Amino acid sequence: MSPTREQVLRVLQTVQDPDLKQDLVSLGFIKELTVEGGRVRFTIELTTPACPVRDVMKEQARVAVQSLPGVSAVDIRMTSQVRPSVGQAGRASAQGLLTPTIKHIIPVASGKGGVGKSTVSANVALALSRTGAKVGLMDADVYGPSIPTILGIRLLPEIDQARRIIPVQQDGLKIISMGFFMKPEEAVVWRGPMLHKTVEQFLGGVDWGELDYLLVDLPPGTGDVQLSLCQLIPITGAVIVSTPQDVALNVAQKAIAMFKKLNAPILGIVENMSHYVCPSCQHREDIFGTGGARQTAERLGIPFLGEIPLATPIRVAADQGQAIVASAPESLAAKAFTSVAEQLAAQVSIRAIQGETQPHVKVTF
Repeated sequence: MSPTREQVLRVLQTVQDPDLKQDLVSLGFIKELTVEGGRVRFTIELTTPACPVRDVMKEQARVAVQSLPGVSAVDIRMTSQVRPSVGQAGRASAQGLLTPTIKHIIPVASGKGGVGKSTVSANVALALSRTGAKVGLMDADVYGPSIPTILGIRLLPEIDQARRIIPVQQDGLKIISMGFFMKPEEAVVWRGPMLHKTVEQFLGGVDWGELDYLLVDLPPGTGDVQLSLCQLIPITGAVIVSTPQDVALNVAQKAIAMFKKLNAPILGIVENMSHYVCPSCQHREDIFGTGGARQTAERLGIPFLGEIPLATPIRVAADQGQAIVASAPESLAAKAFTSVAEQLAAQVSIRAIQGETQPHVKVTF
């Protein structure tokens, strides 16, 4: 005797998303359920194509349904639909910038320079894009735009008939950078109002189209660009990049404090240059120490997104204009970036499901 739809849904309620802490049925993940004789077919629609536990949940769902009497076969199709944060779709900022087609805006920040923030931004964006997500990368590091160099971009953006900037597309990413609009030997010497207008232009004057994630590579520190971004647009949450040593972590905590003051949540901390492994003898050397970012995250109650090794291939790939996630996707370094991207996507999904929103930021200092 074949099972009923109700029986199938009942056993699927035993399968829980470990990140969202709810079962697949309550989350509305089960779609297109059919029962024909002993064959059960259904779709599991996840909240991100970068879900780090998609294979685990698929297998748990298969085992649960196969346990029902009368089931001869289970066909499961995995899809995804990134859900926007509550209030993000169709919500206007205080300055009238509309972002109805961008589901999540995620700034990547650091307290100080030299911690590899741009390298992390580029590789994480590429890793998200390789899962099938629609991803944009906005290089807001106006003083030192390095995204075009890291990604080896030679093209320049065009202008459409509506006088909007069309972002450069490469490796599945939509990219805009101040580096497109200045000569290599030139320096940006701007005060706050000009920086504010640049951020405003990159948000409202660029035809981003439909995006699941827009990563924003911020300049280091806690200055005008950070203030403008949080004031102009509702962001999903920020990612903080730091190296393991105390001096970097102490400054990173200032960046965390800034975002908290601006009512912007922290999605997690990434520890870059976590350790070095000799390619000849495989000896591990903790040049800058290790585990400091994880301990800081635990102490502050912030998610820890992962560790990125200090590896020569990452530097070589960036210098050659080929981010390692694209040039050597099976390398240990690329897999580390991919793991960070998956953990970041999971944190974004948690915020979307929980319905947490960012209050409007009013800067008074």
